[in-house]
Amino acid sequence: MPFFKTNSVSLSGNSEEVKIFYQDIGRGKPVVLIHGWPLNSDMWEYQFNELPKHNIRVIAYDRRGYGKSSRPWDGYDYDTFAADLDLLLKELELIDVTLVGFSMGGGEAARYVSKYNTEGRVTRVAFVSAVTPFLLQTNDNPTGIPQDQFEGMREQLEDDRAKFLADFGKKFYGVHLFSHPVSDEHMHHDLMMYFQAAGYATIKSMNAWSTTDFRGDLENVKIPTLVIHGKADETVPIDASADETVKYIPQARYIVYDDAPHGLHYTHKNKFNEDLISFINS
Repeated sequence: MPFFKTNSVSLSGNSEEVKIFYQDIGRGKPVVLIHGWPLNSDMWEYQFNELPKHNIRVIAYDRRGYGKSSRPWDGYDYDTFAADLDLLLKELELIDVTLVGFSMGGGEAARYVSKYNTEGRVTRVAFVSAVTPFLLQTNDNPTGIPQDQFEGMREQLEDDRAKFLADFGKKFYGVHLFSHPVSDEHMHHDLMMYFQAAGYATIKSMNAWSTTDFRGDLENVKIPTLVIHGKADETVPIDASADETVKYIPQARYIVYDDAPHGLHYTHKNKFNEDLISFINS
């Protein structure tokens, strides 16, 4: 296996062929990193820099509609996202995988483990700043976020995606939190990633992560599980997400970063990398 590889794989298990771009770095025990919204696999730069030093093979891919992957009009739902992931893992012939889902990617991780992990290909799963178990406020989910907030996001994306995403990035990293300054240059770097996604993919997948109920999926998660979330997360509030997720996976190891925003993979990268490496090698 090459030490560093970027590639794409054609997935034809759905209605049309979709090319999924992935990065494959290092040797050792495989971890598959699933990016958040509206980023791509490049969000994991500071994990690519560190994890391979610890005998870990790091694979990260661009979800359909994002980064260097195909941009089909359809398929921005979690059944399709999980099917794409399943085909990718099979194509790369990965076994004993640690699956790490960040934010929106937590939904893929939950749906994959619940629906496709019958052969035990994935042996550990981590939910990081994840949207699980169900973000939408309903009668039986009072801790969720009201529908009108998501409608407002959709309207802003349709009207001025650049303005919305620039403001979103600030909230994502909690730039107003004095203890966690994020450089303008890093914010610009992320904004460039946002625009590598198709506008329609950004909107359609936002509808998916804001309305999909993963409670049934989480009940089927029986493998070692890690949940990491920032207490200062204003993008995916902890009381609507991680606090509820661990109720469905009581065996999970739950780590709260008291002063972390949503984008803790960067703001708390050293601690996050240590916690992730420990979990992968446990």
